[in-house]
This record gives sequence, structure tokens and C-alpha cells, in this order.
Amino acid sequence: MRQTGGRDAPAGLPPALNIIALSGFAASLSTRALDPVLPRIASEFTVSITTAAGLAAVSAFTFAVVQPAIGALADMFGKARLMIVCLALLGLSSLLGAIATSFELLFLCRILAGIGAGGVFPVALGLTGDLVGPERRQVAIGRVLGGSMTGNLLGATASGVIGDVLGWRGVLIVLGLLVIVAALAVAFGFRGKPISAGAPMDFAGLRRSYRTIFSNPNAAICFTAVLIEGTCVMGTFPYVAAFLHELGQESLAIAGLVIAGFAVGGLLYTLTVGRLLPRLGVNGMMIAGGALVGLQLAIIAFGPPWQAQAVCFVAMGMGFYMLHGCIQVFASELTETARGTAMSLHSFFFFIGQTTGPIAYGFGLSHAGKVPTMLMAAATMLALGLVLARILRARPPADAIRATPAL
Repeated sequence: MRQTGGRDAPAGLPPALNIIALSGFAASLSTRALDPVLPRIASEFTVSITTAAGLAAVSAFTFAVVQPAIGALADMFGKARLMIVCLALLGLSSLLGAIATSFELLFLCRILAGIGAGGVFPVALGLTGDLVGPERRQVAIGRVLGGSMTGNLLGATASGVIGDVLGWRGVLIVLGLLVIVAALAVAFGFRGKPISAGAPMDFAGLRRSYRTIFSNPNAAICFTAVLIEGTCVMGTFPYVAAFLHELGQESLAIAGLVIAGFAVGGLLYTLTVGRLLPRLGVNGMMIAGGALVGLQLAIIAFGPPWQAQAVCFVAMGMGFYMLHGCIQVFASELTETARGTAMSLHSFFFFIGQTTGPIAYGFGLSHAGKVPTMLMAAATMLALGLVLARILRARPPADAIRATPAL
């Protein structure tokens, strides 16, 4: 994988990336929206905070399990069209969740929301890979991530504020309306642009695509890495409000502000990746990213004031995307003919990690306590950055090798 600076790359990026970033923004609004209000949901439906955290886990799990199908559908029927439909599903499921009369019904609505969100971001990455070559792809992915991080930032921050004023149901109503408006905006933005499918793909072709992807040794490395990331990093988010409650800070707006720090760090990454990459190189980005995340998890373990935790989440977001962005680029180079499928598999394993994360943290918090659980996650992220820097190497996809004519 070639390294490149970011000073001249953005000028050559296609304008369609702005529309792709908008779709990621809309879908990401819902990613962390319920985390700050989980204590209120738990109180209204008389369930434990661990049970309420299952809303985050089931949404992530549903997002994950639809990924193999989403990737195939995107390659067969068109990525942009699929994003529009899934945004509409996400918006409607959020509005239905707002009128849920039981925890079980809300749980079902979050399953539907996971399906809707599952068709947006990974497909956006696939479109980005189609539009931009490897030499500019990390900067292009950074721009798409910028839209998603802005959505995460506003979703978490606004959720806390809206939750204090209108309750958790108000959060879902506002979210649903915004996502439906975004779906209409994306549809309008792609009006007149080709959004039809590419080459038809039958089941035999799909099997060939999976064989191509997994024949590359980087596939197992990348997919395992993002599963670990999802577990160790994203698994903390549903418990942030509960951690702050232990410190006597019960404001949902403050919880949302702390969680939003992660998205601020992600935005800092998108603004600086073009300068950091040529200075640190890919290996340096992975090592520094893993170390930065591990350090923040270790600090949060000891329960500093919320202001310090907000700063930690900013630094953790920066470090996370330094590491995660490198993994994404390697994942985008696993295949040339079925990149949508490859990026959906990438998201599948990442969101499986987000599913197991709240469960693993819940088990650790119940049996080992907060400090040992958080320190174990910190050590794992530090080790992950070091290991990836040693074993991830650029390897041409098998379909590219076959497509290259002999000289």
C-alpha cells in the first residue's frame, strides 16, 4: 500500500464524495444516540442498565449479520440505491421506537434500525473505493469518516440535551425525522446520476468473491483486528452514563458531551490524516493509534472527573481512527471486483465486536470490577497496534493478479 501526503490529494477527489459523506452522517446520527439516555430507558421499563445496554448490542449485532447480504446486494443492485432505501428504514424504525409501549417493542425497533444502518456506511466505503484509487483512498475515506464523525458528534451531544428536555422518546422522534429528510436529500443528490447495478452477480460469482477475499492473508488479519477494536473500544459506550452516575453526575447532556468527545477526536483525525500519514507512515499510525487508545482506557478506568473523561474520549477517538483508518485501507484492497462485499465483511466483524463488547464489559464489571476490566481492554489495544504494524503488509488482490496481462 503506497503512502502519500494529503496536500494535493483532496483537490482531485470526486464531488460525489460529499453526497456519500452526507449519507454516512445521517446513518451515524443513530449510532450513539441512545447511549446517554439508557438510564432513563432502564428506569421507565424497570430493567437493569446492563439489560438496557442490550439495545446498543442488538442494533450492532443486526448491523453485523446483514453485512454479507448487504455487500452482495450492493454489488448486484447498486450501492447508492441501497443507501437510500436503508436510510428510509432507519428513519421509520426510529419513529416506531418512539411510541414503543414495552422494552420488547423498543428492542424490535432497534433491530430494524440496525438493518437500516447496516446498508449505509459500509456501502459508502465501497463507493469510495470504486471512485478513488489506492494512492488517494485513505484521504478520501477520511472525508467520508468526517461526515460519519459529525453524525456521531451531533447524535451523542444532541441526544443528551434532547433527553433532558423531551426524554428518550423525543430523541427517537427527532432522529427519525432527520434521517428521513436525509434519505430524501441523498435521493435528490443522486438524481440523474447512474445508480443502477454493475455487473450481475450470481451465487457462483458470490462464492468466487468470497474465495478471492479470503485468499488474501490480510483478510483474516483485518477482520480479526476490527472485531477486537469493536469489543474493546465501542463496548465502553453504553456504560459511560452509568460510570458518570457513580461520580454523582446524573445529567444526560453531560454524558452525551463525554461520548461526543470520541467523535471530536475522529474529526481531528480527518483534518490531520493528510499530514500525519507521510510523517508517521502506516506502521507508525497503527502503533501510535493503539497506544493512544490504550492510554485513555487506562485513565478512564480510575474514574477521573467528567471533564477529564471528555478529554480522554477526544484523544481516544483520534487514536482509534489512526488505527482503524489504516485497517480500512488494507480491507479495501482485498479485492478489486467485489469491494462492496469486502467492505461489508469488514463492517460485519467490526459490529460483531460492538455486539460482544457491551456483553464482555458487563461480565467483566460484574465479576472483576471496573478497573481490571478497563485495564485489560487498554492492554489489548496497545498490543493490537504493535502486532498489526508487524504483520500487515500490502498484498495484491487475487483478482488483480489474474487480470494483469502477461508481458
